[in-house]
Amino acid sequence: MNKQLLDEMENAVKETVTDKKIGVAFSGGVDSTLLAKLVKDIGYNIHLLTIGFQDSHDINFAKEVNQILNFPHSISEIDPEKFKEVSQKINQTIKSDNLSWNENSIAFYYVAELAQKNELKTVVTANGIDELFCGYNSYREAIEKGEAEVVNMMNDKLKNEKEMMVAINAVTAEFGVTMIQPFLLPNFIEYAKKIPVSEKIHGQDDMQRKHPIRELAMDYGIPEVAAKKQKKALQYGSQIHKSLLKSRKTS
Repeated sequence: MNKQLLDEMENAVKETVTDKKIGVAFSGGVDSTLLAKLVKDIGYNIHLLTIGFQDSHDINFAKEVNQILNFPHSISEIDPEKFKEVSQKINQTIKSDNLSWNENSIAFYYVAELAQKNELKTVVTANGIDELFCGYNSYREAIEKGEAEVVNMMNDKLKNEKEMMVAINAVTAEFGVTMIQPFLLPNFIEYAKKIPVSEKIHGQDDMQRKHPIRELAMDYGIPEVAAKKQKKALQYGSQIHKSLLKSRKTS
């Protein structure tokens, strides 16, 4: 097991998460499952939170993974009738037409609403892992041009992610809920950047990527179905992307 990676993740959590009772934004993927087990093992009182449209990938997959983990888990199905109204309200709050920012802000709006229903004021998320460990598909195109291109992309994505999380917290404040991203902490970023790019992505045909995270997850006892799962971004897994595009066409 990569003990140092585990230690650095634990330290990042301890440095950022002060509440003992917390929600974990949970899709069942490798990042959120690793985070959930990590915070549970550290001693936090955790509650998994999953959102999505009825029968969406994230809801079904999160249920499947948590049948093995058996952690407290709440699921919120997005009401299609109210979706357009919610998305317009969020667009006005974040004052950005960036599609990804809108989709993520909508997703975390529903996560925060679910957290409030469960009397949770803090929700931890695994944001930062995909940026730092080449989780996104776009890293496959970048690696074709060389490692310098990957590093440039990583820096751009990290900058965007940090700015986006500020917008997201403006949205979740309505429910008195704070979203915390331990893996966007400067110390963790500094550590993760020292791990060679070649260990994170093995070339342009690498469909899985994030190898240090996946290997740690397997060694740490994360269900294999989660540890080996290919990346499916929150806005796609929850069907928010599809629904937002549809609602914009009809507006």
